[in-house]
Amino acid sequence: MDLIELTPTVWQLPLPIGHVHLVRREAGFAVVDTGVPGTAPAILAALHELGARPADLRQIVLTHSHFDHMGSAADLVAATGAEVLAGAVDAPVISGAEPEPMAQLTPAEAELYQKVTAGNPSAALRRLPVDRTLTDGEQLAGWGEPVQVLHVPGHTFGAIALHLPESGVLFPGDLIGTGPDAAHLGPFNVDRAQAIASFHRLAALTPKVLCPPHGTPFTSGAADLLRTATPELDWA
Repeated sequence: MDLIELTPTVWQLPLPIGHVHLVRREAGFAVVDTGVPGTAPAILAALHELGARPADLRQIVLTHSHFDHMGSAADLVAATGAEVLAGAVDAPVISGAEPEPMAQLTPAEAELYQKVTAGNPSAALRRLPVDRTLTDGEQLAGWGEPVQVLHVPGHTFGAIALHLPESGVLFPGDLIGTGPDAAHLGPFNVDRAQAIASFHRLAALTPKVLCPPHGTPFTSGAADLLRTATPELDWA
């Protein structure tokens, strides 16, 4: 898949399930999420396209524990030696020390869930330890500008988002999905009320660039898109 440049330092690698975002750091690169199992070769090819070697991947940030986000993390670590970062609450799930909590599905979500998970490669998932756990309000260094970590529970109990206030970039994880001209609450949440509250917290940041793992990225109009969203009505 062709890389999509969202800012001079952020690219989306669009994938059939769970887009991956690559970020040029002050030294090397980071990726936000890793796609389903088997995605590592595509990510390494994208790094090569950006002029980087495998060893230039320094950080893997996992927004949450679902297989379409952490699915290729173990393979990437083996190929690159990158450090793995994730929310503190989801870290034991990512490592396999704790089971994945079950989502509370509305009838509309249940129908979609059957379609999405039919034939999915989650059986090939390799668990791995998290090198650094992240909590709300932490800052990530080395990205060329401040990066704020936000604990945004609801999709999973330990889900995180990343906000870059200077450039207005927001990596929302699965709390926010998009279509061609709308934003909606991501489906398959462990706590719908928490997810809606976290959605509004992210919308209040009025981002300029929205980098959803599922859907269309927005490099303009993102704040208005979120301002007019109605997550309370989504999947009801």
